[in-house]
Amino acid sequence: MPNAEKIQKVATLRERIAGSQALLLTEYRGLSVHDTTELRRSLADAATFSVVKNTLMKRAADEAGVGELGDLLQGPTAVAFVGGDPVTAAKRVVEAARKFPTLTLKGAFVEGRVLSADQARALADLESREVMLSRVAGMVKSEIARAASMFQALQSRFLGLLEAYKDKLEGKE
Repeated sequence: MPNAEKIQKVATLRERIAGSQALLLTEYRGLSVHDTTELRRSLADAATFSVVKNTLMKRAADEAGVGELGDLLQGPTAVAFVGGDPVTAAKRVVEAARKFPTLTLKGAFVEGRVLSADQARALADLESREVMLSRVAGMVKSEIARAASMFQALQSRFLGLLEAYKDKLEGKE
């Protein structure tokens, strides 16, 4: 029978899941308290890193409509609740995993999809959202410039054709 404290913890986890852009699930076995604190600090502006109890997290995930996370909730689990850019948070977790070899990325939940550990690591290899948007903007700008030069060339040709036709008409008179 669930007690009031567990019900409150499940409700809190459900709200955190619903309010997150992404979830990064890690296994923290072997990390010291100091290492965990350092990891939390490195993620502070990108995510909230919390150790969770698997049964409570499974129940909260089911209630939040992301029951697929249940497969990733094996062994000691800590979750990074990402409020901003998932790529930035994934990069920081992967960097921390290099620094603390006992930290392993189990998987992620991003944009309604559960990602495996390899897919979550690949997420860290992506450029940040701002870099990708600036690249898209640059491509759009270059295409607009190309279209403008084509229109200018067409206009120039048309004017040249009109000038030639005018000269031809003046020559007949």
